[in-house]
Amino acid sequence: MSAASLSLEQVTWAPRKRDPLLLQETSLTLEAGQVLGIVGPNGAGKTTLLRLIYGYNRPTSGTIRIDGQSINTLPPRALARKVAAVLQEQPTDFALTVRDIVALGRVPHRLGFSTPGQRDDEIIEAALTRMDLQTLSHRCLSTLSGGERQRVMVARALAQEPQILVLDEPTNHLDIRHQLEVLQLIRELDLTIVTSLHDLNLTAEVCDRVLVLQSGAPQSFGPPREALSEQLVSQTFGVFTQRDQLTQSRKAHLTFQLHT
Repeated sequence: MSAASLSLEQVTWAPRKRDPLLLQETSLTLEAGQVLGIVGPNGAGKTTLLRLIYGYNRPTSGTIRIDGQSINTLPPRALARKVAAVLQEQPTDFALTVRDIVALGRVPHRLGFSTPGQRDDEIIEAALTRMDLQTLSHRCLSTLSGGERQRVMVARALAQEPQILVLDEPTNHLDIRHQLEVLQLIRELDLTIVTSLHDLNLTAEVCDRVLVLQSGAPQSFGPPREALSEQLVSQTFGVFTQRDQLTQSRKAHLTFQLHT
């Protein structure tokens, strides 16, 4: 399965029609295989936007398209074959093993009550290996640490073989080693990826495009260096921001200070 393009056309969302908009008009286009980073202060609307993209909520107005097709026209199973999501909320009370959880990623690809076949098993094993979970495959999910559960959820999403992967703060709960592994995975996967991140420097490093949100309103969208300008970051996050050049890597690095 190849990556898909993603476009949002004047998308808004509110819990009910008469409620204030939690996401104001948002438009963007992401080419197949690109990585979009969504950043902003707490309550900016990042998770709201992600939920719209993976179909948990429907836009109040506007259209979301995958390869030009509105996701509102897709049945849930068909959408699940195109978009997989890894959320911040992690299940802790499942009486299922790690392998059982990862195997759930194959459900959208099965017909009726059919049982997993050899190809399903191969894809499940590959996802377990990719996320370094082979030795944990027979452990019950409830016995794992938060970081281990996060890796299981990523493996389940990979087993789903989506065209678009949505990641809500994918490095939460992870130690430094596994943070780096997930970030490397983001770079290497032949998928279109939409992810929310808190670390602006990591966002600039791994993302092709960045969307900055504040109070549900888009502030900028574009390549990281343009979208994360010093002035915009300062205004959005309420901090003093300075762009430094790291001499060894020749990469730009943002540093922050509280206003005094």
